[in-house]
Amino acid sequence: MKRTGAIGRRVPPLLRDQGFRRYWTGQTVSLVGDQISLIALPLAAVVVLGADAAEMGWLKTAELLPALLLNLPAGAWADRQAHRRRIMIFTDLARAALLFSLPVAYALDALTLPQLYVVALGVGALTVLFEVCNVVVFAALLPADRYVQGNSLVNGSRSMSWLGGPGLGGVLVAVLSAPVALLATGLTYLFSAERLARIAPAEPPPAEPEPGHFTAGIRWVLANPPMRAFFGAVATLQFFNFIFHTLFVLYATRELGLSAGMFGAVLSVAAVGGLAGAVGSGAVVRRIGIGPSIVLGCAAFTLPLLLVPLAGGPTGLVLTLLFVAEFVSSAGVMLLDIAAGSLQLALVPDGLRSRVLGAFRFLTHGFRPLGAVAGGFLGTFLGVRPALWIGTAGAALGTLWLLLSPIARIRDLPSAPAVQSETPDAAPATTPDAARGS
Repeated sequence: MKRTGAIGRRVPPLLRDQGFRRYWTGQTVSLVGDQISLIALPLAAVVVLGADAAEMGWLKTAELLPALLLNLPAGAWADRQAHRRRIMIFTDLARAALLFSLPVAYALDALTLPQLYVVALGVGALTVLFEVCNVVVFAALLPADRYVQGNSLVNGSRSMSWLGGPGLGGVLVAVLSAPVALLATGLTYLFSAERLARIAPAEPPPAEPEPGHFTAGIRWVLANPPMRAFFGAVATLQFFNFIFHTLFVLYATRELGLSAGMFGAVLSVAAVGGLAGAVGSGAVVRRIGIGPSIVLGCAAFTLPLLLVPLAGGPTGLVLTLLFVAEFVSSAGVMLLDIAAGSLQLALVPDGLRSRVLGAFRFLTHGFRPLGAVAGGFLGTFLGVRPALWIGTAGAALGTLWLLLSPIARIRDLPSAPAVQSETPDAAPATTPDAARGS
């Protein structure tokens, strides 16, 4: 079977391509804006409006609910649209308008918590719609042999936003106030819209109406051996990792005695690790192949976190263990995201991309609240450290899904399936034998 050949050779820098460069710069700037809003929106609720714990819980629910409820229908709808890029531009403009309403209301002394809830819910819903269209536009911009390089650049930008975005958001909040700082996020969405307006990818035609259109993405994921294994791995990671994240701050500050500054330093090291993973992922994939890179990324993401419940003793030793755990884990998750994202792009037929992404996120996001609830339960009845052992050890089991699947044997990206192929049986590139590297 014909292969892309991208794994075994270097390709010219992707940023020489004007269309991708415009797309990438728009995404890079808007990712920084996302990080600013993650700081500014809750601070607006707490500092300006005096929100209590219950009200903050409602705000977080408004942010997360669209990802759980809308990914599946949004993916089904997006696959039947002819102009996904235009939809992305609309969502950027609409998100900017919602965020701009907050400083306006603040200036008029009319800002309320219900308005924050509506904005958080609206921005979350529009972001879901943006992402299910984005996967199609990204694939249309690049040939298959550039997927790894393109994903490396986008994920590198994401790591940079994690590194600098919260600090920039904190400065803007301190200087301008939280509601006014959200103007910056709105402006980044306007910039993204302008960049998208200046590219013209050859988007695939919309999917034709068919029986079972709404559930086609779920059926495709579950019927495709590599994707089914990856879903099992990610579901396991999501559940156990949210046990970990539910308790990590409490454990680090109360049981390990870290100050806010020390904990912030740990998170900064994690961001640096993510950037290192994004930069080095292309070389790793070329060296060992796409499937082994996915397995390595999953193992590197999960196993180092076992050092967290192991941490104890002098503060210097505790920080060293946490630095190592967060740096290596963040590098691993970047390698996992880049390699797995590239393989998914190569496996999924054009006419199913939005539905598969929406279905995959619907399935995996459902494990997040379950993990958070389990983390609170285990932390209460077993103690925080034992619960962290369960969370970190359980997440490491996700690697077994990949080791026992066809993914571990895939060396090169398979050729893209035909546009009209919308089931595993109709897409030869997605079968275990065809997807396996030579």
